[in-house]
Amino acid sequence: MIETKKVLCIEDDAFLLSLISGKLVETGYTVITAASGSSGIAKAKSERPDVILLDIMLPDMGGFEILEKLKGDPASKDIPVIILSNLGGREEIGKAEQLGAASYVIKSNIVPDEIAELVKRESAKNAERAANGEPEKVTPIF
Repeated sequence: MIETKKVLCIEDDAFLLSLISGKLVETGYTVITAASGSSGIAKAKSERPDVILLDIMLPDMGGFEILEKLKGDPASKDIPVIILSNLGGREEIGKAEQLGAASYVIKSNIVPDEIAELVKRESAKNAERAANGEPEKVTPIF
């Protein structure tokens, strides 16, 4: 039996979370959700998702702080993190790349189908790296 891939979506916008989760479930993923950074960090450790979707602006802590904690923890450092943000400036994108984000997506420029495809791509890359014993590599940010 093939194990279902898990995606952790750390997002406080209930409507967007519903759209993304619905598309990912429809595509065959198990979706774990968190509406705050602290909850997201805890779920990343306990659930060991294959990919994390992370909003930058959350109520309790910033997405960059969360990304830094995830990448600094041996339990979650190799999980690809896809940033979902309304912020699209060079500074934000550069910071995400520097902290180890796999991809950076501007929410207004993407639809749930494209997010599902990006999750599939990052999950496959991560599985291939793990099978070859390679560390996570940062892919180009768009």
